[in-house]
Amino acid sequence: MIDGATLRLDDGLVVRLAGIAAPEPPLAATPPAWPLAAASREALVRLALGKDVALEFPGADRDRYGRAVAVVTAEGAAGSLAEALLAEGLARVMPGDEASDCLSPLFATEREAREKRLGLWADPYYAIRAARDPALVDRADAYDLVEGRVVSVGVRGRVAYLDFGRDWRTDFTAVVVEPAGEALAALGRAPVSLKGRQVRLRGWIERHDGPSLRVTNPAQLELLDDGD
Repeated sequence: MIDGATLRLDDGLVVRLAGIAAPEPPLAATPPAWPLAAASREALVRLALGKDVALEFPGADRDRYGRAVAVVTAEGAAGSLAEALLAEGLARVMPGDEASDCLSPLFATEREAREKRLGLWADPYYAIRAARDPALVDRADAYDLVEGRVVSVGVRGRVAYLDFGRDWRTDFTAVVVEPAGEALAALGRAPVSLKGRQVRLRGWIERHDGPSLRVTNPAQLELLDDGD
């Protein structure tokens, strides 16, 4: 096993588990040791080492690093390796090219582990962040879940900007790019309709003036209210 979400098969193929992100040390971590990263790798060893596995490719079959991206199921297991890691709180859902029906069981498993505060969900580093938290600016390059109410929506060409504060230069912004915007609209969640809505976003935190998060898959955005 290379890390908590990546394994190498006996034929040399490197496979990343589709739909999840395992814990890994922050870039600025000193020392670089990260107990939850070790725990997720050890869990993957326990679940998969020495076993025959089946691969299913739900989207692009290679990532930008040349790794295969697949739903992996070990012999004798009821669910995928990704589901097993999520159930132990040793991964979070990270939508990529997967269809929503592939991600639904992952979200359900993650939710149960989060409610039970298993694994990483008991660690403050992995807490769901408030969109108005000024400390978000210091989370650049971290994969985070962020919740808040959309204050305003701006559209420029094929990109929509969900602003969570009055000052786009300092406040958190979600950047919704096409075709994610069209996919959200098809689901009844068009970006322009989200003003005033309470949402949860997940993705990599970037810093462009204030903190931001790029939405490339509609599954990265969850509605937390009924719109009233």
